[in-house]
Amino acid sequence: MNQPVRAASPYPNYLPWSITLTVLGLCLCCGIGAVPGIVAIVFGGQADSKWAAGDEDGARRASETAKVWCWVGAALVGLSLIGNLASVFIDASTLIPEAVVDQLRDALRR
Repeated sequence: MNQPVRAASPYPNYLPWSITLTVLGLCLCCGIGAVPGIVAIVFGGQADSKWAAGDEDGARRASETAKVWCWVGAALVGLSLIGNLASVFIDASTLIPEAVVDQLRDALRR
């Protein structure tokens, strides 16, 4: 009744990357950025389970799909990070008193 132990899958599951993207997507994108991370987690888990079941081609496809969704999530998180930084600078510029802005305009005109 001893079953042979299969070696670890040669196909990466991208779980650390997808979990990180899911957390960052929740923090930076109001949840929309977390969707690709969740999809990548599902396919990453399928890569390991399919390899354990002996479905090498299915494990490879699941690994590749997880990788694609990780890149999609990384792009969304990157764009939202840029948007968040831009909004910080735009909001911070409204905090400058009007007198300081007028002085800067006068100094640039000279």
